[in-house]
Amino acid sequence: MRERAESGHLKVTTVELFFDLVYVFTIIQLSHYLLEHQTWTGALEAVTLFAAVWWAWNYTAWAANWIDPDHPAGRMLMLALMACALLMAVAIHYAFSYRAGLFVFAYVAMALIRAGYMALVMRGSQMGRNYFQLGVWSVVSGVFWTLGALIEPLRLPLWIMAVLIDYAGPYAGFWMPGHGKTPMETWTLKGLHLLERNQLIFIIALGESILLLGGTMVGADLNGTIVLTAAIGFALIIALWWLYFVHSGEDGEAAFHIEAEQAKLARAGLAYAHGIMVCGAIVVAVAIEAILAHPTDPLHLPAIIIAVAGPLIYMFGNALFRRTIAREIPLTYLIPFVALPIIGYLVHGAHASGLLLGIGMAVVMLATALLQPRGRAAS
Repeated sequence: MRERAESGHLKVTTVELFFDLVYVFTIIQLSHYLLEHQTWTGALEAVTLFAAVWWAWNYTAWAANWIDPDHPAGRMLMLALMACALLMAVAIHYAFSYRAGLFVFAYVAMALIRAGYMALVMRGSQMGRNYFQLGVWSVVSGVFWTLGALIEPLRLPLWIMAVLIDYAGPYAGFWMPGHGKTPMETWTLKGLHLLERNQLIFIIALGESILLLGGTMVGADLNGTIVLTAAIGFALIIALWWLYFVHSGEDGEAAFHIEAEQAKLARAGLAYAHGIMVCGAIVVAVAIEAILAHPTDPLHLPAIIIAVAGPLIYMFGNALFRRTIAREIPLTYLIPFVALPIIGYLVHGAHASGLLLGIGMAVVMLATALLQPRGRAAS
């Protein structure tokens, strides 16, 4: 177990960073899945897959707040979880067909191994009880994951039910008959460590946009249109980075320095809000790829919806994070929610090109970023 002094910051270990390497590949697989399934059903499937891989990462990041990943036993746990995460990533592309069983096996194994290890090494303590009850909830959700893998016609609704159980667990306090809830104040984590872990995974999500943008440019004729479109995509990535790290980075650190209920703050501000932001960043990456592929052609409606939805999903998560850490959401955060749907509607009605939509997206997101004062003044 890690030394848990009353003050001080837990260092992010190299094993944790090594574990995150799998999520570089995972995020690529998720973005490609959405690129190839631009339907309402495809979008719902992609969200369900994302919800699973995010929760697997999130619970592992929380577990590393208590165990020592540099201890031989902790290191072996992290490497075992890394192997499970890699299997999940390999299965993503065909998770709703012939690799459903592999995806579920990896996800459920990851959940049970992690919860079982934590309950065992902390047995006899409140944290041991907490992880025991978390493990029971993982078993219940695992039933729905397994049934979905076995019953293909009901796979999506069963997996959605499994996701809802997983995500409801923390707010239900992992309630069990005869045991009651696990109060949030008994999850004695170090919030700054978890904040840093979430910031790193968000950087990885932004990296997917860079990879898609750069990969498209490598194989393209670098004419004026392509260069302009790439510049627009790069501006969008900068805007997402700016809105998070310039606007909210200092506020997040300050909040965890002074907040007594670290776990409660981390639950809303990190586990949920950062998940939404990472999801939005992935959808933005897909939008950049769709625009770059055919910048002068009229965009089809699914691509327009993705292009509008990506920044809005991201802004919703960012607003939730700011509401959690600063108790206030800047009024400028309303700009994308008003402007982007209008731009998308006009582009669709005029059969305009992806380049024009990209310009509109970049202007709106950069304006939102630059009009907002930085740091704690923003709140």
